[in-house]
Amino acid sequence: MKPVIVAVAITGSVPRKKDNPAVPITPAEQVESTKQAYEAGATLAHIHVRNDDETPSSDPQRFAAVYDGIRRHCPGMIVQFSTGGRGRDPSRRSSSLFLKPDMASLATGSVNFPSIVYKNPTALVEDLASKMMENGIKPEIEVFDLSHLHGARRLADRGLLDERPHVQFVMGIQNALPAQEHLLDMLPTEARLLFPACTWTAAGIGRHQAEVMGWALTRGADAVRTGLEDNIRISKERVANSNAELVQVVTEAIARHGRRVATPGEARQILGIP
Repeated sequence: MKPVIVAVAITGSVPRKKDNPAVPITPAEQVESTKQAYEAGATLAHIHVRNDDETPSSDPQRFAAVYDGIRRHCPGMIVQFSTGGRGRDPSRRSSSLFLKPDMASLATGSVNFPSIVYKNPTALVEDLASKMMENGIKPEIEVFDLSHLHGARRLADRGLLDERPHVQFVMGIQNALPAQEHLLDMLPTEARLLFPACTWTAAGIGRHQAEVMGWALTRGADAVRTGLEDNIRISKERVANSNAELVQVVTEAIARHGRRVATPGEARQILGIP
């Protein structure tokens, strides 16, 4: 059976405790939530940090505390920092890359979100890509629009990205890529035309999480993503008790699709991370 990486986006920058009390905010809460998700089968943790008032933070000390805790309690787990811009000063989006996480997210173009424009101007994208390369960090290319794949190709042509990126298609955000199954016939094909050695995953937002995961598994995705950043609910009637509960839903889906959860070592081999 082909192994599949389970990525868990534990916090994000939007959900608050009032939305779901299980959203981990403090570094200690984030480490404990990640540990539970790891024990349930997650092998990649996507990390945002928050201030004490739950607003998004770029504080390197908070990133370091979460990173160190995951390394202690989750042997071999891949740690991926967010460089996302929602609620963060653009000049500080790279402020924690000196900590050298295994991976970091990299959006290669701007996109309209429901209430804001998620701005990723060329100079900022190139600066983030350069710092990732300098620190030996593998980027995960966040694709909200087809043009973002071609933005990644331009980075590679300039020597700012290697030829084996990990690509994530984000589906179900209003004004960006809709959650439509036929797009996962086209988008990975385009990614492989541009980067023949790339790996890929897809993230469904909110109520689209389970269906996008199923479409990705059917098409042989290298990874799937879950977590309270993207979806705070188990069902329309009930919020999730934890990130680990969402991971359990994923592991069951992986088994139904005739695949198995990758071990931490397998996950690193799939993504080419030492």
